[in-house]
Amino acid sequence: MFKLLNFTNDDILDVFPRIKNLGASSFGEDTDLFGDTLAEVIEDAPQGRRLPFKLQTIKELKTLLACNDAEIDRATLVLISISPTADVEEPPNWGSFPSLRAFWSAVLHAFEKDPEVQAGREIDPNT
Repeated sequence: MFKLLNFTNDDILDVFPRIKNLGASSFGEDTDLFGDTLAEVIEDAPQGRRLPFKLQTIKELKTLLACNDAEIDRATLVLISISPTADVEEPPNWGSFPSLRAFWSAVLHAFEKDPEVQAGREIDPNT
């Protein structure tokens, strides 16, 4: 297992390209555009993404969650623009997580329970 604490920011971005993509969209600076609460944003994160992206994201999240808390903290600072553990005032009732491990575990759960991931194939929304 590698030590993320020894990685440069660019190294971390290279190891987690799908999570980085989430940091540029769902978990970016304007994360409230993706939901009214942080839990809603997490639940909606898999939507609109293709199955290979979802499966690769699950793999990256499992790799991240295998790290210790200090490494998860370091990687999170590089990968996303929000602080999931902070109590924010705007928007009201946004919500927060007790730890970054809890946050990333919730993200992993959202991707794992996605209907396409569960089915093991892409589902045409028009059918």
